[in-house]
Amino acid sequence: SDVMFVVGQEQQKVFAHRSVLACRCQVFRGMLSQAPVGSQDSSSSVPPQGPFVLGNVQPEVFLAVIEFLYTNSVTLNSHIALEVLTSSVEYGLQDLCKLCVKFIKDTLSVEQVCEALQAAVTYGQVDLQQHCLAFIEGCTAAVVRTQGFRELSDVVLARVLRSDRLAVDELDLVQAVREWAHVSSAVLERPVPEVAALPVRELRLPLLAPSELVTLETCNQQDLLIPVESIAAAWRAHALRKGSGVPSRLCRPRRGTRPRDHHRHLEPHAK
Repeated sequence: SDVMFVVGQEQQKVFAHRSVLACRCQVFRGMLSQAPVGSQDSSSSVPPQGPFVLGNVQPEVFLAVIEFLYTNSVTLNSHIALEVLTSSVEYGLQDLCKLCVKFIKDTLSVEQVCEALQAAVTYGQVDLQQHCLAFIEGCTAAVVRTQGFRELSDVVLARVLRSDRLAVDELDLVQAVREWAHVSSAVLERPVPEVAALPVRELRLPLLAPSELVTLETCNQQDLLIPVESIAAAWRAHALRKGSGVPSRLCRPRRGTRPRDHHRHLEPHAK
């Protein structure tokens, strides 16, 4: 070998060949384009053979990238697949990205699907986004109880909540969003109403029965998760026995919505 990397907090040494890395990856080509020893350009503080310190990547992830550069294949597991996907994007390795996406789709689980969806949105992987959303729609009740669900961004959570095919009742969704909002509020150090402003617009409050709305109002007094006007609109739908004044999508029962007597009044508007 003629180049060395020091990788991760473990400072693991990884040896490689400059010609292979430079040939296979433009990012490495730029990284390794240091002036040869003894040349007139000696401005670089890193000698041509390294070591190049990569402290923000796990050794196992970096070794997977190196494996791909040498063999055009990669050995993945569920613990590193998303991080290898991140590295494939950072290094501009489209073929490695495709291999990661295929592996993630083939091994998707309830515990990991939200993290995979977040990564898919972040890196613009539309096919993986659709696959993750379909998976969530199939087992929503289990997914909303995972740590990954609580760590979704507000934009991605709102995208999930727009689906008509979520297999969970609206009351359970409201509670899941409340738990998500409290976690996000603590992490971001921002008020609950502020962090939840986007996702709560997708909650279908007119689907809730009057007794459920009463309980919701009581809980809402403590954290102000839901704007008062949204709850008022749901009460208005009950009073007028129709969904006028409420966006039609908020009157459509989802696949997992438990039937309530008043839903028949909302159906014409929901269509």
